[in-house]
Amino acid sequence: MDWQVIYRDLTKRNWVILFLLSATSFFFLGDRLTLGIIMGGFVSIVNFNLLQNTIRKAFPCSDGVNKRKPVLIAKYYLRLLGLGVAIYLLLKTGRIDAVGLAVGLSTVVMSIVSFGITSALRISTGEAG
Repeated sequence: MDWQVIYRDLTKRNWVILFLLSATSFFFLGDRLTLGIIMGGFVSIVNFNLLQNTIRKAFPCSDGVNKRKPVLIAKYYLRLLGLGVAIYLLLKTGRIDAVGLAVGLSTVVMSIVSFGITSALRISTGEAG
């Protein structure tokens, strides 16, 4: 399967899962928890997109390995540092719930798991092309 197709599917699943989680939380749980889910989901999705770009630059299809490896590793750690700072600042404000933030940060994991389950079901039922 082509990475572009998988990436588009995962991106769509990320937003659908974030919407479902935040809508459910909005109607049944408190405002702080809902805001935590939304902010955690945004941080997680942005981080996933930045990581995807870093990996694509590190492993180009043409020659196998990029010569600028130290720069890409530095970008990876800067992205990770930025993620930590963003989570710290979100929690420090006190306006969002930590449990909601953790659920929101799990958005990408949920989309990857759902993608894996649907792919496995397609293979087992013979729908895979």
